[in-house]
Amino acid sequence: MAIEAMLEIDTGGRANLVVPRLLADSGLEERDRGMVTELVYGATRMRRALDWLVDRHVRGRTDPEVRAALRLGAYQLAYLGTPPHAAVAATVEEVRSPGRGVVNAVLRKVAGDVAAGPLRWPDPATELSYPDWIVARLARDLGPGPARDALEVMNTAPSATRRADGYTQDLASQWVAAAVGALPGETVVDLCAAPGGKATALAYGPAGPQPAAPEPAGRPALVVAADAEPDRARVVAGNVTGLGLANVATVVADGTLPPLRPGCADRVLVDAPCSGLGVLRRRPDARWRVRPDDLERLTALQRRLLEAAVALLAPGGTLVYSVCTLTVLETASVDRWLGGTHPELVALPPPAAPWAPAGRGALLLPQAAGTDGMYLLRLRRP
Repeated sequence: MAIEAMLEIDTGGRANLVVPRLLADSGLEERDRGMVTELVYGATRMRRALDWLVDRHVRGRTDPEVRAALRLGAYQLAYLGTPPHAAVAATVEEVRSPGRGVVNAVLRKVAGDVAAGPLRWPDPATELSYPDWIVARLARDLGPGPARDALEVMNTAPSATRRADGYTQDLASQWVAAAVGALPGETVVDLCAAPGGKATALAYGPAGPQPAAPEPAGRPALVVAADAEPDRARVVAGNVTGLGLANVATVVADGTLPPLRPGCADRVLVDAPCSGLGVLRRRPDARWRVRPDDLERLTALQRRLLEAAVALLAPGGTLVYSVCTLTVLETASVDRWLGGTHPELVALPPPAAPWAPAGRGALLLPQAAGTDGMYLLRLRRP
């Protein structure tokens, strides 16, 4: 099953969709399901490093199944500490093509390399298993030391954090929702709401979901949760229904052209589409999909979304901009543009540690609190 998942991911599938779908009908016990997830996610994250380990012993081209098997076997040897005989035998057993002999021979040589002592990697990008441009970009934007720490943390499996209402959501995203500060009686717009984690958190108020929380005074905030894609909006609506929330209205709408009256919102959250370079541990295949030229396109979209958000703000309203990335272009540079375009907006104090100042906002590095990487900016219309 792990090889099947790897083949789907290598041809464009997303690990967080492929793996659960294959496991759903597998009949595997929980422990085995966990192992499949670890193998597939880990081998996908560490693909570049694993290819370097095996390619020194490969002669000629390998077919996709053999390549997937080699990555899975090498991951067990180099990163899980699986005994060589067990890793090699289990991997070879899963290969159905005539390449079994190649997998057996190459993995035995990789096992020897690993046993010989510390590996001498050709460069940091190969060792950390990222495209060159991501390593270079984050080293430039964060500094070499913090960038390496962030990249190392994003090579580990993420922790699962459950809110009091049972919804699984990273703490960084929970902190962003809390920073919006939605109060009873207010109208709050989430312009890019899917999958709905922040929108549903906003529905509970500034403290978020709490066990046995008292009813707020007056009616709760009305949250308008918008997403441009119908399928994604359906996911939001499903989460709203599952949590039993009556004060979230889900709409299919382009966030750059929201079908809402100007000045209607007390608070607007723009949790904008971005390069996702702060959540690469959670999206193991994303590092291989995103391209350097995506950043300019995404920054242009982020600016259009913010223009639309500003138009929705009522006097005294609050705008919150967040992105799950670490690049200056999508964070502090967007803040500088916004300050020049809308000087009437007043910056509100950024959150304290573990957040770090970045422009008028704040950056949360993955290593600071074991969370996703995130940027947050809060502004107020006088």
